[in-house]
Amino acid sequence: METWYELLGGEAPVRALVDRFYDLMDTLPEVAELRAMHPADLAGSRDKLYRFLVGWTGGPPLYVEKYGHPRLRARHMPFVIGDSARDQWMRCMTLAAEEQIADEGVRRRLIAALDRLAGHMRNSADG
Repeated sequence: METWYELLGGEAPVRALVDRFYDLMDTLPEVAELRAMHPADLAGSRDKLYRFLVGWTGGPPLYVEKYGHPRLRARHMPFVIGDSARDQWMRCMTLAAEEQIADEGVRRRLIAALDRLAGHMRNSADG
């Protein structure tokens, strides 16, 4: 069974997805809440998400090799993540995936998996 990493085509397509995600997050006014949770310079955030997604999709464990176990919920606890922030993250990721992943079936399944992951990051009820 092919991994997401293989279905996406390896590191370069994952990098393109992450770069487009952050480009959108940096420019879409409707995701200002999400953007405010990040540093002015997004280089470190881009690198961490890229490394995480490479491993999460079944590729080399780049994030673990550099930072250790992801501990996603613990690492995100300093931020208030409710439905609004989660939805903004998914908006950027969905738009990036629509632009970067040509195979509709792969794209839909990956977005659904990322949606479950994003939901797991919620740590606040923001109404």
